[in-house]
Amino acid sequence: MTLASALKPAAGAVTAPVLTVEGLTVSVRSEGRLRPLVQDLSFTLNRGETLAIAGESGSGKSITSLAILGLLPPNVSVTAGRVALGDTELTALPESRLRAIRGDRIAMIFQEPMTSLNPVMTVGTQLVEAIRAHTPVSRSEARTRALDALRAVRLSQPDRRLTQYPHELSGGMRQRVMIAMALALRPEVLIADEPTTALDVTVQREVLDLLRDLQREMGTAIILITHDMGVVAEMADRVIVMRHGARVEEATTPDLFARPQADYTRDLLAAVPRMGQGAHRPPVTAAPVARLSDVVVRFPIRGGLLGQVTHNVHAVEHVSFDIRRGETFALVGESGCGKSTIAKALVGLVPHAGGIEIAGQPTDSLDAAGRKALCRRVQMVFQDPMAALDPRCRVGDLISEPLLIHGLGSAPERRARAQDLMARVGLSADQADRYPHEFSGGQRQRICIARALALQPDLIIADESVSALDVSVQARVLDLLRALQQEFGVAFLFISHDMAVVENISDRVGVMYLGQIVEMGTRAQVFGNPRHPYTQRLIAAVPVPDPLHVPPPRPRLASEVPSPVHPAGSGPARVRLVDCGDGHLVAEAQAPSLSSSRP
Repeated sequence: MTLASALKPAAGAVTAPVLTVEGLTVSVRSEGRLRPLVQDLSFTLNRGETLAIAGESGSGKSITSLAILGLLPPNVSVTAGRVALGDTELTALPESRLRAIRGDRIAMIFQEPMTSLNPVMTVGTQLVEAIRAHTPVSRSEARTRALDALRAVRLSQPDRRLTQYPHELSGGMRQRVMIAMALALRPEVLIADEPTTALDVTVQREVLDLLRDLQREMGTAIILITHDMGVVAEMADRVIVMRHGARVEEATTPDLFARPQADYTRDLLAAVPRMGQGAHRPPVTAAPVARLSDVVVRFPIRGGLLGQVTHNVHAVEHVSFDIRRGETFALVGESGCGKSTIAKALVGLVPHAGGIEIAGQPTDSLDAAGRKALCRRVQMVFQDPMAALDPRCRVGDLISEPLLIHGLGSAPERRARAQDLMARVGLSADQADRYPHEFSGGQRQRICIARALALQPDLIIADESVSALDVSVQARVLDLLRALQQEFGVAFLFISHDMAVVENISDRVGVMYLGQIVEMGTRAQVFGNPRHPYTQRLIAAVPVPDPLHVPPPRPRLASEVPSPVHPAGSGPARVRLVDCGDGHLVAEAQAPSLSSSRP
């Protein structure tokens, strides 16, 4: 039994708005003064409707959702206006009454699942606890509902996931657990704050389809907070565009995309990466700066009284490719397919079998000094810049730190180099004495890029480096990466689940599925003529930022994605790549079973 089939349609049509927000003003108290974060915001939400709130970071989207739920920080409060859920005015309720409403009648999916899940409780315990807190059911019935919810969001091995802790799951898996937790409670209003930002396009597609099913059967109203205009185009009935805490524009979705009235809305739509708009780039023929030959990464799982290896996680299986100087090689695929594991193997963070060469030098024979020298050639830019930057250090010191570690230059020379790099990534030299928290998310990512360039590396690994950024900031960071590549001749290993971004920035693309590459070729080959069913499925799942676009029938997996965990001594069937012409490599027919269907 699936979650959707377990839901019962709402009895009777309801014409009154399920949620009403009137003149909402939210202010923060700082230095004895009130500063508005959201100003005079009004809207209504009807049963079964999806309202999208779009805008860049800091526009007030998430603060609005927290105000609706009564979850504002201690120094932030609603200073004007009202929020009503049906006939219940939420802004006038005490915390005890609000706690009963949260999760039961109104639920929220947060953007960062790791901070929303309890790290010392299993996934099953947290799901069962959430269900039993609001519904009088037995523990076994709650566990059945939890299992249905995990199956609905397409988590492989849902029985096993119930017994795992959050840190044992990938980021995409953790987000699916959060979505399952919210859907299992069957709320009247669901607030989804960037619910698919960390998800693969295929999982995103299925989650969005699931939200539509929930609406259709339950009449659930959804507030969708996102910066992904493709998701807005596909999901929303109406859109509110916010900037600096104020509403800039409100319109139906077709009207907003066809006839945006505000300059800010037009700029926001223009910055959205679209499939098929990648500029033609001549093929890169330089010598490789990195070469992988039959790389294998497996993680043992021990059990029993003697702690013997009973299973292995086959994270990467016999992967081979090279990255040329001045080239952007992109790895795409779903969470858990092995993209980030390959990046870690390249920089020596995980043990591996097979050969890895950097600038022609094998890495498995390096001593400590050689590994330190390797760090000068290969640098990484991580997904979360705030977690990658020491909050107690000034950004100028953070950028020059690699020079200090490798003993390069005097203190004045290192500072001058840091200021020069800041200028190259679009920051001013006088910002070098500021701390990371004083910068926006896009600026922090630029600081990480500047730090990666400090040692003038041959290869920079960008692991989901723009996935959490607003579309306008994302466009500026991608333009920056292209400019820096032309200036320094650096190669990029670009890891992403955003197919539109990959299509716009890459020279060559490798598509990974369950630890193996199933298709590889130039960007034009992979995106213009995808030959493998899994590649076709990834491309078909990309949201199109056009509300009038009717998607063609989408290929879908006929069953769940298999687990990469195999008993010791066994493993997945090895994929063999066949050249279809001009270096376009495609796996033979050992792919997952797919079928073509509409949601």
